[in-house]
Amino acid sequence: MGKSWHKEEFVCWHCHGSLADTGFVEERGGVYCERCYEEYMAPVCTHCHQKILGEVINALKQTWHVNCFLCASCKQPIRNNTFHLEDGQPYCERDYYTLFGTGCHGCDFPIEAGDKFLEALGFTWHDTCFVCAVCSSSLEGQTFFSKKDKPLCKKHAHTVQF
Repeated sequence: MGKSWHKEEFVCWHCHGSLADTGFVEERGGVYCERCYEEYMAPVCTHCHQKILGEVINALKQTWHVNCFLCASCKQPIRNNTFHLEDGQPYCERDYYTLFGTGCHGCDFPIEAGDKFLEALGFTWHDTCFVCAVCSSSLEGQTFFSKKDKPLCKKHAHTVQF
C-alpha cells in the first residue's frame, strides 16, 4: 500500500467501518473490510460458483479456487503446474501425454511440439532415436532395413539374427 493512516481514518472504502483492529484487503487501489470485500469484490470461482477468499488461480481467462482447477482426467488440482488443453479441458502434463501424446518408439519419451520426428516401421521416432539397433548409427534420411520391427543399417541388415 505504501501509505500511512491516522487510526480514525483507516476505514473500509465501502462501509467506512474502522480497519485499525481488523483484517482488510487491498483491491483496485482501495482498502476494504473482509466482509465488504467478500460481498462486493471477491471473484467467483468458475467451477463451484462460490466467492474466492483465499488464493486464486487465473487460467483460461477465468478465476478458480486452487482446489477447483482440476485435471479433466485424474481430477487432481493442477495448481501452478504445467497443463495442456484438449477440447477446451485442462489436463495435467502426465495425463495429457498418456491420453493424447505420441511417444517415441526409441526412447519412450513423449514427442513434444517443436521436436523433430519421423515415422518409420509403423512407429514414431525422435529424429535422434531412429538408429541402427546394432551400431546406433543414425538412419535418418538413410536406406535402412528392418528385422522384427528393429531398424538396421545396410551393414548389419544381413549379418544380424534376432
